[in-house]
Amino acid sequence: MADIQNIAVQRIDGQPATLGDYTGKVLLVVNVASKCGLTPQYEGLEALYRSKRAAGLEVLGFPANDFKGQEPGSDAEIASFCSTKYDVSFPMFSKIVVTGADKHPLYAALTQAQPEARNSEGMRKNLQGYGITPNPAPEVLWNFEKFVLARDGSVAARFSPDTKPDDPALLAVLDAELAR
Repeated sequence: MADIQNIAVQRIDGQPATLGDYTGKVLLVVNVASKCGLTPQYEGLEALYRSKRAAGLEVLGFPANDFKGQEPGSDAEIASFCSTKYDVSFPMFSKIVVTGADKHPLYAALTQAQPEARNSEGMRKNLQGYGITPNPAPEVLWNFEKFVLARDGSVAARFSPDTKPDDPALLAVLDAELAR
């Protein structure tokens, strides 16, 4: 498996990057979408970023259009939406694919390192209730799935999309990693 920190990604403004740009930080990597029922999580993610950034947390948003076309916009449209609707100041990246044969190498590495999201059973049932067949593990289940990366770049935890940014279990993992 490729070292997650060395996988090439692109910032939403088109600049090349890697997660290695955030070496020594705790990362919360989230696949995001602007037309999803979970989109209001942007507000909580921004609040989390602002409250824990000084302690070493970076929230990294990766727009993806994998789920029912809920992120149809261009990078410029996504950046504008995030800044005007949710005042997002955490780093955003170019739209990528997070599931299937064409998934970005970052998400291939993340899902290989942590094949199952915590507490995903409820989200699976919710999707089925909407007539949606959930992706099998290790695939990402839906928009706003969360991966916590330790300061050394290893994947410490993975949380279901419906886990809110202020969820006590997520906060406990983040605080433990920030304390290391």
